[in-house]
Amino acid sequence: MLLANFSHFILETGTDEAGRGCLAGPVTAAAVILSPTLSQGEGAQTDTTKIIFEQLNDSKQLSEKTREKLRPIIESQAIAFAVTHLHPNEIDEINILNASMKAMQECILKLNPIPEFIIVDGNRALNAKLGLKTTFGKQFSKAEIALLKSIPNQSIIKGDSKYRSIAAASVLAKTYRDEYMNTIHEEFPMYNWKQNKGYPTKEHREAIMKYGVTKYHRMTFRLLPEQLKLEI
Repeated sequence: MLLANFSHFILETGTDEAGRGCLAGPVTAAAVILSPTLSQGEGAQTDTTKIIFEQLNDSKQLSEKTREKLRPIIESQAIAFAVTHLHPNEIDEINILNASMKAMQECILKLNPIPEFIIVDGNRALNAKLGLKTTFGKQFSKAEIALLKSIPNQSIIKGDSKYRSIAAASVLAKTYRDEYMNTIHEEFPMYNWKQNKGYPTKEHREAIMKYGVTKYHRMTFRLLPEQLKLEI
């Protein structure tokens, strides 16, 4: 069983991202506030809900079927949740690490109620970099930057396998991103994003070599091995 809370605050949110290592598609973040009692399996509406919450874990450790079962239950039982996609043009402009953090920051700003404490998967504080000037995407206002700075937060290495709210965020980020990749697969089926979700598989790289790049590819990433060159 994963832990319910890191802090003593009731409105503690966990946040995580998916798609950081992909060659195509967005990096997707989610933030989830769970009730501490619900996250322990108490007060759940049905036995099924209790069983599902017992299965909650880092999304990478779960089957696609389990993730899809968990998503609507997390959404219905959460105090609040938010999901954000940051697209390749912004990833290329500010780099994937900053894009991942910005996506999580945007999720926090969407939450209602505003969390009292934030736990984030990884080793970097959520408010380490705020207000990056970008050509694309959301521009943070001074008030939004001040709000993000005001909320205490803690980064936790492998937090998605330790705390339920981070695990819930990892499930939402993964399922929403997979859904997005399934949609753009219909536009460019030759890359088989429905299967590889934009990750650097052999099949994906062979398709890039054969068909070139799309508007969904991250141009600052190594799309092909060093020994191969792509004419753009």
